[in-house]
Amino acid sequence: MARTWVRHCAAAVCTLLLALGTTTAAQVPGAPSPGKPTTAERDALGRDSPFGTITSFSTAAQRGEFAVAAQFLQAGGRGEQQLETLARDLSDLLDRYYTRPLTAMSRAATGDLADGLPPDRERLPLVIGDTSVDLFLTRVAEPAGGSIWLFSSESLARVPRLQRQQQATWLESVMPATLLERSYFGLSLAQWTLWAASILVPILVLWPLTALVAAMGRQRIADVTRRAVFLAGWNSLRWPLVIGLTLAIHLSAIRVVGFSLTSRLAYARVGLAIAIFTVAMLVWRLISISCRQARLMALRRGRSDTRSLIALGERVVKVFVALLAVFGLLSVAGLDLTTALAGVGIVGVALALGAQKTVENLLGGIFILTDHALAVGDYCRLSDREGWVEDITLRSIRLRTVEQTLLSVPAGLLAQGSIENFATRGKIPLQSVLRLRYGTTGEQVQAVLEATRQLLTKHPSLEKDTARIRLTTFSAQAIELELFAFVTTSEYPKFLEVREGLLLQIAQIIEGAGSAFAVPTQFIYMRADADERRLAAGQTERGTVTQADLMHS
Repeated sequence: MARTWVRHCAAAVCTLLLALGTTTAAQVPGAPSPGKPTTAERDALGRDSPFGTITSFSTAAQRGEFAVAAQFLQAGGRGEQQLETLARDLSDLLDRYYTRPLTAMSRAATGDLADGLPPDRERLPLVIGDTSVDLFLTRVAEPAGGSIWLFSSESLARVPRLQRQQQATWLESVMPATLLERSYFGLSLAQWTLWAASILVPILVLWPLTALVAAMGRQRIADVTRRAVFLAGWNSLRWPLVIGLTLAIHLSAIRVVGFSLTSRLAYARVGLAIAIFTVAMLVWRLISISCRQARLMALRRGRSDTRSLIALGERVVKVFVALLAVFGLLSVAGLDLTTALAGVGIVGVALALGAQKTVENLLGGIFILTDHALAVGDYCRLSDREGWVEDITLRSIRLRTVEQTLLSVPAGLLAQGSIENFATRGKIPLQSVLRLRYGTTGEQVQAVLEATRQLLTKHPSLEKDTARIRLTTFSAQAIELELFAFVTTSEYPKFLEVREGLLLQIAQIIEGAGSAFAVPTQFIYMRADADERRLAAGQTERGTVTQADLMHS
């Protein structure tokens, strides 16, 4: 039954992966699907969306390519020189007074349809002093087909007046003039000071706070074990937590430092990549701490099988977190996730075609743990080998054999075969055959039986109801007594100790009754009716005679 279930589930998973791969692979960019119209070609300057218009305009302006930047403006009858001047002034206004995150701008070709504006309009709020001024993008049709986003002609008419009415930014109003006048690499010393302070100040504040939390936990948690667990977990979380909070504060401060929009976008991407890595590390360590605490609780309750299942679940969740982090980094890098998912689909096809055994082993390991058949530390017999289970992974079970070799058994093979787990038994059978020598009288045999039964009844480590000793047979070489009892322990060393002591006491009982254990004897005899000539030649016939034969003769 287990074998059938594993094979059915493996086939179902492979079918699902194959379907996912086929569906996703069909979405790979390439030739259009039949029946679907082809989309218009993308704009060469990146003016397909409000986000593309702003970032591409800022990039051209920072490079000093104002003739290119002028193509992002709605001309409205203006000349080329006038448009280039407007592009320069507009870029300066955006760098100084546009403080919203660039990621808030819509990347869709239709713009943000839920902003309360007409479908062909997008708002750009500028904060100049205490006043908020709105500039707008407008969506216009291209002669060659399609549509692009441009800075509206009405907004451009306000740019000269806004440029003349420039007010000091927050940074310029709080920093000394000497820091504002000196510049390095295109940024004033005041901007560099704020940039460094946005990193150092959070670290200098947050690190002592985390140390204070550790000190409070060290004083308030009285239990030594709980205090050690808390301190170990908190120390592993301190750095990721401090780095994550520092990065959030730093990225928020970048908007008022005065970086250009292009630099701000590139900086935000780097910061977001670091944030994804930091959050993934923080989640990874939280999973480790939570699973370690769960394993300790399972250990206190004696649930070794639960500990193994927790370890397996921890690996699965960590793999999932790692995949999410990788996809997040790819998205930040600008890679289209459709391409990445298409790659996953191709991998799914490969798994469906060639990894059926791997899926079978994975499901087999899960079934073994959910059925509570094995747990780490159990002594068991797998594939005709005995040993202790060292680890249960997604693919196999590692067994430390009695010879101290490491045996790896595929989980799918175990799910299809038999598993004998000795660790789950609460008692161990003790069974032996006692052979008394011939010549032992009936009274002596009865005395041995009675004394041994009293010993079995009074022994504290034996199960009273099943313990017995019986006369079974008169064999060719001895009088045989069968001894059977259950030793009430699951620890094999303890069982060996009890068995040794019990057999020694029974040996004393047999000696005290005047009997002894039978010893097989070999004799040489000569037949009385042998031919005289054979005797003269020294030929003899050898044979084995038991004590019973001699007594009978």
